Parts: sequence; C-alpha cells; structure tokens
Amino acid sequence: MNDSDADARDKTKPFVPYFPPSARVPEFTLRALILGAVIGVVFGAANAFLGLKTGTTVSASIPAAVISMAILRGVLRRGTVLENNMVQTIGSSGESLAAGVVFTIPAFIFLGIEVSQSRIFLMSVTGGLLGILFMIPLRHYLMVKEHHVLPFPEGTACANVLVAGEEGGARARHVFYGIMVGGLYRFGMAGLRLWRDVPSWNFAKLHKAGLAFEFSPILLGVGYLIGPRISAMMLSGGLLAWFVLIPLFDLIGGQSGQVIYPGTVPISQMTSDDIWEFYVRYIGAGGVAMGGVMSLVKALPTVVASARQGLSGLRASSPGRSGDRTEKDIPTSLVLLGSLVIAVLLFLLPQFGVGAVGAVIVLVVSFFFVIVSSRMVGLIGSTSQPVSGMTITALLATSVVFAAMGRTDESGLAAAVTVGAIVCIAICMSGDASQDLKTGALVGATPSKQQWGEIAAVLAVAVATGWILELLDRAYGLGSKELSAPQARLMADLVKGVMGGALPWGLLMMGGAIGLVVELLGIPALPFAIGLYLPVSTSTPIIFGGLISFAVSRFSRGALFKRREEVGTLYSSGLIAGDALMGIVIAALTVVPYELATGDKGRLVDRLALRDPAVGGWGEDVLAILLFVAVCALLSGAVFRTKTSAGNRGG
Repeated sequence: MNDSDADARDKTKPFVPYFPPSARVPEFTLRALILGAVIGVVFGAANAFLGLKTGTTVSASIPAAVISMAILRGVLRRGTVLENNMVQTIGSSGESLAAGVVFTIPAFIFLGIEVSQSRIFLMSVTGGLLGILFMIPLRHYLMVKEHHVLPFPEGTACANVLVAGEEGGARARHVFYGIMVGGLYRFGMAGLRLWRDVPSWNFAKLHKAGLAFEFSPILLGVGYLIGPRISAMMLSGGLLAWFVLIPLFDLIGGQSGQVIYPGTVPISQMTSDDIWEFYVRYIGAGGVAMGGVMSLVKALPTVVASARQGLSGLRASSPGRSGDRTEKDIPTSLVLLGSLVIAVLLFLLPQFGVGAVGAVIVLVVSFFFVIVSSRMVGLIGSTSQPVSGMTITALLATSVVFAAMGRTDESGLAAAVTVGAIVCIAICMSGDASQDLKTGALVGATPSKQQWGEIAAVLAVAVATGWILELLDRAYGLGSKELSAPQARLMADLVKGVMGGALPWGLLMMGGAIGLVVELLGIPALPFAIGLYLPVSTSTPIIFGGLISFAVSRFSRGALFKRREEVGTLYSSGLIAGDALMGIVIAALTVVPYELATGDKGRLVDRLALRDPAVGGWGEDVLAILLFVAVCALLSGAVFRTKTSAGNRGG
C-alpha cells in the first residue's frame, strides 16, 4: 500500500491485500451499517443541493472514511479498517445515487409533468440496483486481474486513507471545522439574513452587462476541489455570457420594438436577467450538450476498449475462481434473478410507463454503459468519466425511438426522461461501486458484504432523495437562480426538442458551435459551457477556491503537498456539506408556516430574519465581501498551517 507508483505498476508483483483472505475481521456490523446509512443520507442530501446549484457533485468516499474513523476509533474506541471501509462504501454510494437523481429527475418538473414520490423511489432504486448488479460480474477481472493496469485513483486514495487510520481523529477535525463554518455562514446569510446573499452590479452603459457574486462556502469548496483550471474555464464561460453575449443581444435587438422568439417582450424592455433567461440560457444548453457529446467522442477509444475488455472480463470473472473470503461476490444466480425481476417490473409497473420498448432500452443501454463506466473509472477516475455524454446519448436515442413510434404526448416525454434517469443513475452507481470495490480489494474486504452494503445504501437514500427534491422545490423552486439544475434542464430541453420541436434551435446550434470552437482550442467544452449556462453569480466565486488550490500546488512539494492537499480536500468537503445541509434546514423552515398572535400568517424562516431582505445597501455588500474573505482565510489557514504528517499530525 505504501509502495511507489513504479512499484505499484510492477506486473511481477502479486496482488496482496492489506488483510489476507484468511483474516477474520469485523466488517459488516450493525454500527457500520447504521453509521454508513446516516453518512449516505447526509452526504446524499448535501450532494443533491450542490448538484442542483452548480451542476457538479463531489465524492464522499474520503470524507466518509475519515468521519467513520473519527467516530468508530476516536469516540467509540473500536472499529476496524474493514468496518470503516464498509461505512465509506455505504456513504459514498448514497452520494452517487443522489447525484444521478438530481441530474435527471427535475426534468419532469421542467416539462410540467407531475412526478410522485413512489415514481422517484422506483427510478432511484431501479437505476441504483442495475448499476450494482451489472457491475458485480466484472469485479474480479477489474480489481484483481487488471490491478497493474487500472489505477482506480479515488479507490486507491481512499484505501491509503483507511490504512493510515490511526490519524483519523486528527484528519476528521478538518471536515468538522468545514461543516461548522459552512453551516454558520449559510444560517447567518439565509436564515438570519444579516447580509446580502448575492451582491450584484449592472452596467447600463455597457449594454446591460452585469457581474454578481454569490459569496458562499459551498462554491468556495467546489472551486478548491475542481482546481484552478476547471474553475477558470467555468468563470470564462460566465464572463462570455454576461460581458459579451448579453450586451450583444441588447446592442443588436435592443433597438427594435419587436418581440424576438423565444422572448415575450422586446429586448429593449428586458433586464440582464431576462436576456439571460430567454436567450443566453439556450446558448449555454447547446454548449453543454456539445461538451457532453465531445467528452464522449474523445473518450470513444477508451469506451470501445472498456466495452471490449469488460465483455471479455465477464468470461474471466466466471464463478469458481476461488473459495477465498476476498473472492466471494453475491452469487451469480441472485444477480440474474434480480436483473430479471427489474426487467419484469419495468415492463409491468405503470409508475415507470416505459413499455416493452423502453424496458429493453433501459436494460441494454444500462448494461453497455455500466461495463464502460466500470472500467473507465479505473483508467481516468470517477470525476473524469463522461456521464453527461453517455446520458445525453441514451436520452436522444430513446427520444428518437419514441418519436418514431408516435409517443410524443406527455406520457412519451415522461417515458423518455424515465429511461434517461435510470440509465444516468446506473452509470453513477457503477462508477462509485467500482471505486469502492477497488478500495475493498486493496484493504482485503469481503466483496459480497460490500455489495450488500451498496444495495442497502440505495434503498436508504432512495427513500430520502424524493422528499429532499420536493422540499427544495417548494422552498427555492427547481430551475430558479438559487437551484438552476442545469443537467436536468438540458434533458428537458432535448426531449422537448426531439419529440415536439418546441425549441429555439438557432440558439442551441449557436451554443453548440461555441462549444466546438472551444474544443478546437484545446479547452474542454463542458466546464466552459456549464459556466455559460449557470448564472454568473455561481461561476464567479468558484475561482477563489481554485486560486487557493493553485497556491497549494505552487508553494508545496512532495509529502508536504500531499498532506496539504488532503487537508484542503477535507476542509472543502466540510464547507460544502455544512453549507448544503444548512440550506436544506432553511428550506424546511421556509415551507413551515406560522401564525402570529395578531393573526398575520407567514413562514417560520421569516420569523428568524433579523432584517427585511427588501432593504439593501452598500454596507451589506461590504459585509458579505469581508465575511467571504474570512472564510477564504480560514480555508487557506487550515491548509498552509499544515507542515508534514509527521511534524503536524493534528493538521
């Protein structure tokens, strides 16, 4: 586990897990199951809020492992490496399921289709189980036989953290500090309303150009985790939208009194936000679609190779390899039975509404992309796999098939989104399961127990995710500036376009052309287009986290860099979790009514407010800037106070 990368790639060395197959170590315990489920729901809720807000999610594997070690080893004075591995397996599975849900299921709302809690639950469970079941036959081939070929970066990093678990309490401190800072900031800003949440400035003389900053810990943490390059790309997309495209629309169309489709009033009467909503957003959607497709095209050689190797791996992973504990998967008979039951339910249950053709598409496309995803994450990591491109491909293919069948009514739209949602969730779950099972292979876990833990996580988080979506929609409004849900909005737009033609195709094609040009310049179009598609207030603060990450890489080397990077990752994950979870708490307070003694009615969150949000002033903007600078300083201080793991074990 502590060998150099060169040694790890030495194909002459046999695969040796941390715990040998003969070891009998507590693993799938009740405390691990409960703690993992709690962490899964918590980080799933946080990732739901984050994904709806920024269109990105973060991995919960290492934070979950560190929190588990802090609680089991630090507080309860017990717990093994394998128990901690089980906790992170369950916790990270919940986060991945939530990611797949928020990327897709809000599309129902954007299409004006009512979606019940039972339907959300069934789609979540179906996609999650398919992602796990279809991946199980590949486990031995990918994790053991291809050990010297596939690095599995996140899974290997998590295994290293687990083995170094003696420092769990010290490391977990950074996660909890981040949670506390993120939660308090969000409560002061959105709960007590002590300062403005989004300071903004409009420049009328520059044809309605505008700039806004949502100073929040969640965006700072995201910027740190995605790094300076991706942060800069997202910022560039936002600046193009608000300093080039919006002024261009106002310059050209603002002189005319005519209404230009898809607008409802003349551009001269529109604000900057209106121009973004009616025109620039569609350009951004075209760019995101092009970015997703290009990411899939660029990965096509890997996709083809992964599919080929994965199919051959199915044969190589046939039962009867070994009776060792570390080679025991869920029996193939149960995998086949579970897949058959899911196929029958997809066809029969009216809550799905996909019919026989839709059920076949779900099974075939999910099977193919699960094979692709399971191997791709081993090569390039979970964060780099083209989930958007694969989901868009599945969605467009389904929409074309349904349109050819004449299913272009509301039920057809719903069926197409259902297929896309299940496939997306299956892709997300298979990628996470692969990383988790690689971690388990390295530490010597029992695969079948991890697989049952992942299934338990799917069931637990699937129950909660639908209610969280409903709560956030009632409190903030999905698709609003607060929670723009870019991927789900894109899915809804594509389905409407293919099956109904009700889209401004010229704007979408313009966005696609911009994405293509960006790709030709050697810049990944997807993060750039997401910045173009999101409100500028979301794109701008992310760069500050990216700059802190850049400073860490610039002024740290070797072991010091690894230690500081880990501290920054944990602290940033805490900022994201604290901010997002407090956002969900405030959402709950928003939908809870109260009635004053005078008979006046309102919302409970309004009673907490210490000031009227309608009353603004430059002083609030200054306070918001100063407090955000303070949060940046706390993150920077936590990182740069770190010397080395030996010299500063507490970080």
